[in-house]
Formats: sequence, C-alpha cells, structure tokens
Amino acid sequence: MDLDKARFNMIEQQIRPWEVLDPQVLELLSVVRREDFVPLAHKALAFVDMEIPLGEGPAQVMLAPRVQARLLQDLAVQKTDRVLDIGTGSGFMAALLAHQAAQVISYEIDPQLAAQARANLQAAGISNVQVRQADGSQGAPADAPFDVILLSGSVAEVPQGLLAQLKMGGRLAAIVGEEPMMRATLITRTGEQSWTTAEPWDCNTARLSGFAQPSRFHF
Repeated sequence: MDLDKARFNMIEQQIRPWEVLDPQVLELLSVVRREDFVPLAHKALAFVDMEIPLGEGPAQVMLAPRVQARLLQDLAVQKTDRVLDIGTGSGFMAALLAHQAAQVISYEIDPQLAAQARANLQAAGISNVQVRQADGSQGAPADAPFDVILLSGSVAEVPQGLLAQLKMGGRLAAIVGEEPMMRATLITRTGEQSWTTAEPWDCNTARLSGFAQPSRFHF
C-alpha cells in the first residue's frame, strides 16, 4: 500500500467533503501518522471511512477519520490550551490534540488500551500527553478547569459535572443522543452557571464506557 497516497486520498475524499477546511487540521492529518495508531491486524483499514475495532468490546473503536477531523476543527484548540480527552483508545486523537495544545490529560478505562496508547504516543515522540488508566466519566476535577474537553465516543447526555470543569470560554465536544439519531454537540461555557450549545452535524458512534444511561422505564 502506498501510505502517502492513501493518506492524501483520505483527506481529499473523506475529510474535505465533510467541511473540514481548517488548514492547521488538514496539515496535522497529513503529518501525524494515523497508521501507527491502528492495531496491526487492521493496518490496511487505517485510512478507510469507518470505525476501526481496538479491542474485544463493541465500545472499543477508533473513530472514523472524518469524525475525528471535524471534532478537532470544531474545538478550535489553541497552543495555550489545557485539554481533557476522555476515551483515549489507541491515542490518535490525543496525538492530534497534543500538537495543538499545551497539555493533554487523557483517560482510558481499558488497561490494555491505555498501555498501548502510551506506547504509541511515546513512539510518535509526543511528550505533552498524560494517559491515565481510569474511568473518565467524572472528568478530572483535581486538574480542572480545562480550556477543552473532548469525549471520544457517544453519550446519552453530557454530565453536568464535566461542564463545571470548563474554564470560562472553554469548549466541550461530544456525540450525544440515542441511535439512530445522535448529534455532534459543542458546548461553550459563557458564565458561572451558563453554557451555549450547538449541534452542527449528525453522527452515530459507539458508547463511551462508564457514562450513565437514562432509564428506559416510563410511567
């Protein structure tokens, strides 16, 4: 496989058509080697428009390239930002964030994935990401506040406790809702007890582990 050609095609045929036009994001996707963060068994799928399995469970997936790119663009990460990334997976999203931010704290509930993500990030020469093997559903209150919080997967709803860990002007991105209709959701903190919400695009993806599910019982 010609990896450079496959990467170019991914950017031109998947990512640009999804309205990802930020030159910094496109440049990152061309230089951060996605294939190095894909399990060996699925290397051939590194640039395909699909979620890539990372482990045994259905929730353990690497998000599709266009979804990762769009989330990164929507968050508009700055060089001085402190970022909380929940759902490290193989570490690719943390790697992209690390190139744009000052510091990234990344939570992964699965111990094997956390260890692999650390190894992947180290091999990529990335030193400003701290991978923590733990349930990230409560965020990192001792390290808050954050400029950016990213949930790398879907949740039924965003916990209020995470929103409280945003700085003023801080942004949280997640994929929220129930199948078959989930929405990418961008929440910005505008005051002590106020936030604005935008839902710019649709996207169904696997659930993040550890987040509460709403009751399905109705009376």
